[in-house]
Amino acid sequence: MNKLKTSDCKRWVIKIGSSLLTDEGRGLAVGAIDGWVDQMVALKGDGVELLLVSSGAVAEGLTRLGWSERPHALHELQAAAAVGQMGLIQAYESRFQRYGLHTAQVLLTHDDLADRQRYLNARSTLRTLLGLNVIPVVNENDTVTTEEIRFGDNDTLAALVANLVEAELLVFLTDQPGLFSSDPRTSPDAELIEEAQAGTARLESVASASGGVLGRGGMLTKVRAAKLAARSGTLTVITSGREENILKRIAVGDFPGTRLYPASEPLAARKQWLAGQLQVRGSLMLDPGAMNVLRGAGSSLLPVGVTRVDGEFERGDLVLCFGPDGEEVACGLVNYSAVESRRIIGHASNRIESLLGYVDEPELIHRDNLVLLT
Repeated sequence: MNKLKTSDCKRWVIKIGSSLLTDEGRGLAVGAIDGWVDQMVALKGDGVELLLVSSGAVAEGLTRLGWSERPHALHELQAAAAVGQMGLIQAYESRFQRYGLHTAQVLLTHDDLADRQRYLNARSTLRTLLGLNVIPVVNENDTVTTEEIRFGDNDTLAALVANLVEAELLVFLTDQPGLFSSDPRTSPDAELIEEAQAGTARLESVASASGGVLGRGGMLTKVRAAKLAARSGTLTVITSGREENILKRIAVGDFPGTRLYPASEPLAARKQWLAGQLQVRGSLMLDPGAMNVLRGAGSSLLPVGVTRVDGEFERGDLVLCFGPDGEEVACGLVNYSAVESRRIIGHASNRIESLLGYVDEPELIHRDNLVLLT
């Protein structure tokens, strides 16, 4: 476990949740925003590069539109997000400008990060903004997303942004001190988990039990986001945004909260991109031999080691690879469609041409397009 110290981190992604940003249904909590901006400016003065992932657009939009309840219709949620985004970015821009600093609005969707060229373009833009001493304010582009808007989505987005810019620290500011061993609302023995390895299976079970106390996004999305961020070597901190001078305290390593450390060295940039893909099109079941070879030797996945194909996918789509016990082993970009894969699994690579009438690649997934997940 790589115990990177927060005091050594010079590139941060800070995610602020909706429960902190909204003033009990009365719009944005401007006093709280003032406090966080003051602290972020101080961090920049100490040489820290900052990217901000901010929730709150939908909630602010509801207030501006005079809607007392969150609508269910997607087009109404998108309208609220569009209206609220104006107030959100104005709040940050006006406050940072008091210190002579500029912000930049960056709206992303998961599709932007799934397409390799758009991913690289987004990375170049964010790095350029940091080089210009500008603070990017990143949000999901809720006005065009095709799936239901969820407050927790920004947790995943924050982790993907951390991967994108190879941030050393991902900070989740929430309305609770961190992750507990059980639900502190119902368990008097609940203890704060001060540190753990990101991706540990136990954390997800704990987060599932206590997620309801940590804002609308939930703790489970934050634990999963920490696992994703760890693939670029990023340390994740989960702590209360209501603690006085919390960002300054994180900077010196003296703060309450949960630290989730990366387990190993960062993945190569291309494999970080692969690991961050969210649109899985199918799955492959591996035999024990194939699973051991992938883990032990880092080899490509050959058809002979696959026992089952699920889903409908095309060449180049992302698929998950499972071991015989159902454990996620790897993900990668497949060289053959689901129809073709079903015809060649269980066979040696030298039989692909006789089975299909042609051969594109001897591997089902090449090692350069495959990422181990456990």
